[in-house]
Amino acid sequence: MTPDELAIIGKEALARIKHLGVFLKIEEKVQQTKEIEEKMLAPNFWDKREEAQQLMGALSICKNVCNPYNRLSRQVEDFAVQCEFAKEDPEMCEEASAAWKKLSVELEQVELLSFLSGKFDGNNAYFSIHAGAGGTESCDWASMLMRMYRRWFERRGWKDEIIDIQQGDEAGIKSVTLRVEGEFAYGYSRAENGVHRLVRISPFDSNARRHTSFASVDVFPEISDDVDVEIDEKDLRVDTYRSSGAGGQHVNTTDSAIRITHIPTNIIVACQAERSQHKNRATAMKMLKARLYERQEEERRKEADQIRGIKTENSWGNQIRSYVLHPYQMVKDLRTDVETGNTAAVLDGDLDRFVEAWLKSTTK
Repeated sequence: MTPDELAIIGKEALARIKHLGVFLKIEEKVQQTKEIEEKMLAPNFWDKREEAQQLMGALSICKNVCNPYNRLSRQVEDFAVQCEFAKEDPEMCEEASAAWKKLSVELEQVELLSFLSGKFDGNNAYFSIHAGAGGTESCDWASMLMRMYRRWFERRGWKDEIIDIQQGDEAGIKSVTLRVEGEFAYGYSRAENGVHRLVRISPFDSNARRHTSFASVDVFPEISDDVDVEIDEKDLRVDTYRSSGAGGQHVNTTDSAIRITHIPTNIIVACQAERSQHKNRATAMKMLKARLYERQEEERRKEADQIRGIKTENSWGNQIRSYVLHPYQMVKDLRTDVETGNTAAVLDGDLDRFVEAWLKSTTK
């Protein structure tokens, strides 16, 4: 690049980082970090454990936004200085050009945080996978998706816990719900909402025929207790059952698992993660509250779209991604047209290219 081109890029980079600082509310997050750290110094900070954990979570989110931003901001300022020196020194011109190749990638990564501006994007998430019609084939596909997503969570440094799981009759799983804990877990995970289609030679078909299987992914945020959602106990049907997964001494020998059906909406949530029926009920109620809140928000969005004349569709046939393993190798996102022939990497959790492309597309 020429010195003049570098000068323009340097000014644009400074403008981008300044805009990003305002959008991400860096000053507010710095102040919030100081306030939380001061509270942590109190000797009785951990007396209210749940409240303390919420503050620690908020602190973690602040630092995971501020630290990358501050580091990048210093790099952009150094780069702008390099661009100025490049006018007088040709060697600096080459050095600045090389620095920009790396810096531009890092800038785009931090800018991605600006697409996560939803009310609950910074929250933990509940991540559900449901096998579609097709029996063993779809159950096996749902199990493959669970492995893929758990590898993706691991790559991002998130933690996950199985809240409820229903095993398939012969293989795989009929459904599973995981609680995913990590920075912007819901913000990123919501990109995976929808139907996923698999095409392959079935390992369960003795004639080695090609089969198409479907599974749906449903993601909703974990919301705090201060979010107001009215739930009438009369509208609930509560069933207890024996946990089906691996567990401790009492998990599989008592009816500790809870399934709650919200009769007016037919929303069903279940939890079998704990030995205590009381704890499982509390988790299930928290999930139900989140599902009902999401439903209310979705209805508001649909009403707004109708007023604006926008047609919306949310059906089982609304596929978001195809995974073709035969007769060729291809994973393609039908919303953004992002595709790759490296199906093994995708099924091992390499999903960021699809998620980031979708996040960017939703702001257009």
